[in-house]
Amino acid sequence: MKTQNEHWRKKSYQKVTLETKLLVVDQILTGHISNNQASKKYDVPRTNITYWLRKYSTLVQQNNGMSKNDEIKRLKEKIEELEFQKDFQQDIIADMELITGVDMSKKSLPKTLAKEIEQKKKAIIKESGSMDVLGYLNKPSTKGSKHNRKKK
Repeated sequence: MKTQNEHWRKKSYQKVTLETKLLVVDQILTGHISNNQASKKYDVPRTNITYWLRKYSTLVQQNNGMSKNDEIKRLKEKIEELEFQKDFQQDIIADMELITGVDMSKKSLPKTLAKEIEQKKKAIIKESGSMDVLGYLNKPSTKGSKHNRKKK
């Protein structure tokens, strides 16, 4: 039977070598084990493991020479680049759909992207008229339309 003093007694742990710390951190970051599993396997408190992970991430960040603001800036630039690529690809798909008359986007893309392409197609038609199968523009003629109606 445990007494009250034994219940509150701290568990003693062995000192951990640097190699073991790096091994634990590597296994956690690669997803081989969780913090809890590492704590039980290596007989180390979870708080220590969390501390090692935080220290290791700042060490890696210092070695990369990139601050959080630099990282955010780089990621924003990448997002802008990808948005430009997406818009360009959507323009090409919209043009091809207008030229061929086949709605490829509705069949093969998610609904949100298909809607964006449909809007681009409407904008192209609004700007330049419609296109026939050979890609020739059929601009609606506004000149003489009233005059032609009166003659009939």
